[in-house]
Amino acid sequence: MKTELQRFQIKGGIISPGELLKLITKAESIGLDSLHFGSRQDILFPEKNNNKDIAEEHQNFDSSMFALPEHQNIMSSYVSIDIFPSTVWLRGTTYLYILEEFRYAPKLKINIVDPKQQMVPLFSGELNFIASEHEDYWFLYAKLPGIEQGYYPVLIYTWDIAHMCELVEDIYRNVSTVEGLFEALNGTTSLNSKTIKKKLTVNFSPFPYYEGMNKMRTNEYWLGLYWRNNKYNIDFLKALCTFCVDNRIGKICLTPWKSFIVKGIQASSKILLEKLLGQYGINVRHSALELNWHLPVDNQQALDLKKNLVLNFDQNDISTYGLTFGVTTEANRNKYFTSIVIEINPIPQIQNKEFIIRPTYNVVYAKSFNPNTRSYVVYAQDVDMMDLPNLLMELTKTYFENLDSQVTDIIKPGSLRFKEEKIVLEVYQCANCKTIYDPSVGDKEQYIEAGTFYEDLPETYRCALCDSSLSDFVPTEMEFIEK
Repeated sequence: MKTELQRFQIKGGIISPGELLKLITKAESIGLDSLHFGSRQDILFPEKNNNKDIAEEHQNFDSSMFALPEHQNIMSSYVSIDIFPSTVWLRGTTYLYILEEFRYAPKLKINIVDPKQQMVPLFSGELNFIASEHEDYWFLYAKLPGIEQGYYPVLIYTWDIAHMCELVEDIYRNVSTVEGLFEALNGTTSLNSKTIKKKLTVNFSPFPYYEGMNKMRTNEYWLGLYWRNNKYNIDFLKALCTFCVDNRIGKICLTPWKSFIVKGIQASSKILLEKLLGQYGINVRHSALELNWHLPVDNQQALDLKKNLVLNFDQNDISTYGLTFGVTTEANRNKYFTSIVIEINPIPQIQNKEFIIRPTYNVVYAKSFNPNTRSYVVYAQDVDMMDLPNLLMELTKTYFENLDSQVTDIIKPGSLRFKEEKIVLEVYQCANCKTIYDPSVGDKEQYIEAGTFYEDLPETYRCALCDSSLSDFVPTEMEFIEK
């Protein structure tokens, strides 16, 4: 039986100990002994008391945190500041100022992220603001419903982000392309933008270990906490919040990995916090084999699958350092943000109850094992549970064989690359008749949607003009002069 969940918005994944204590009090009042963290840095409650709505049940609850069905939340990589690599000009205060400017509840998923960090995915939102090398300017990658996804053609100024999101919500349904969105906004408002002269690139690096007590800066530490079943005990959370208040720790940061991080722990408070962890039996050194997994909330089937696979990895001395894994029952590769994803196939319904149908799985992995490429390759389909561990172990070996520190170009598919005054579009050309396949356009006559990577074209794809095979297409560039 699927559990219904109430969702509470935690803007940017940042919550004060006092606000968290308010949530805990409400959870206790409806008989809960634990709560969940969500994949968009939100907090989830299982519904109780005959599925009564929590917000209706507690009229004096801070409704600005409660997520109405039509409202989305804002993710940010504030959690990574001061503990993981970051863009030179980006500070924690920058995130806080931007989030403060959001004085409305957005209906689009918004990501505000630093491309130098690995903790928070870059492209899991519908409006993805990604820090550029220019101070206070951001790339915008739009994945709006009904619009071909792509990069906004100019950089967005820090102090325009909140206002622009509101403008986009009002207008995006009236356009069909990101370029059309740009033209529509340009005609109605004036924003402080900057021309893009250098494409967005990301240095691929292994996913960081984010648990335990770690040195932050001189005389300060940060603590990362993760629980296997994503059920965080309310009694412990209350004690932790009280510790934070008593020790002047103003913020608790949620991660998309259903865990949380506490930063700015003074060296003088460290032993007290370690004592608190010990009193509640909190383990802060889980194996890296099981730490970097993303599972659907409150899904026992996915949790059992993960436990089985981690046990196999451990028994076979397999390293997965730097890799991230996801398990999903609702396959949608546009929403994935892990290196490897295990899709649980639906079990077919049959009339004869004497037959037991075993679940099967698909395994896909991100191109170059970098989820920021947004391109997933099918590794195996309809795999039995008995074969799944060995198959994943072979895939991890492939990852380590090809692991390097090369810069990964994440401007694709069919996106604009800027070289001073020239705009360069990456396409594929038939070697026999020179017909162009443009990923940003697709091929409507052959039912290929716009935004389809060349690597994701079916093997049966043929040149529309001369019927040449897919292998006859070669990568090339088309240049346009910017006007």
